[in-house]
Amino acid sequence: MALTIETESRIYRSLRAVSGITAHLVSLGFTIFVAILARPGSSLFSWHPFLMSLAFSFLMTEALLVFSPESSLLRSFSRKAKVRFHWALQLLALLCALLGLAIISYNKYFNSKAHFVTWHGLTGLLTVLYASMQCVGGVALLYPKLMKNWTLAKLKVYHATSGLVGYLLGCASLMLAMCSLWFTTTVTGLSWYLSVLCPILTSLVIMNQVSNAYLYRKRIQP
Repeated sequence: MALTIETESRIYRSLRAVSGITAHLVSLGFTIFVAILARPGSSLFSWHPFLMSLAFSFLMTEALLVFSPESSLLRSFSRKAKVRFHWALQLLALLCALLGLAIISYNKYFNSKAHFVTWHGLTGLLTVLYASMQCVGGVALLYPKLMKNWTLAKLKVYHATSGLVGYLLGCASLMLAMCSLWFTTTVTGLSWYLSVLCPILTSLVIMNQVSNAYLYRKRIQP
């Protein structure tokens, strides 16, 4: 029985490592794909899809995968170094998202078009606001003494859980963007379906990582 459990554990870790590596490649590949489509700099609008995919597909995914025990690019680094790297990527992702939101808002205003009237626009706005609050909430982990009624363990669980919600919002916004007129006129057929699968795949990997690292551990605690 012990051998069977050990073998199953090894297989499970291997599957998680493969899925993590796949998430690295997919997040980067999708961002490059959008950059090629948008050609940032060709127009004011072109910066919006590029910055948003960079923020929510690549930077935020990498910021979360840095804590993966199987597929982190910083596995040999200390926990403190990983936390700093996580913070740097999250702040960079937030800056890209805020800039992307500002650009599309100005572009809509400049062209006298209504804004925040589609599901993509509303979800995108909610995602950026949520990401901003999540970054502010993350300060509590850097200075846990400010939260006198909360233990550090609880703060970590709640931050990870709320961060997962924010990441899923970002993935949902990306998927809704792929239903926009700009994307559907450029990407059709099999390419469109493969594009939609990208945020779905990365979200599943991140959900598995967070649930195993925090939520499952919380459930089994007495």
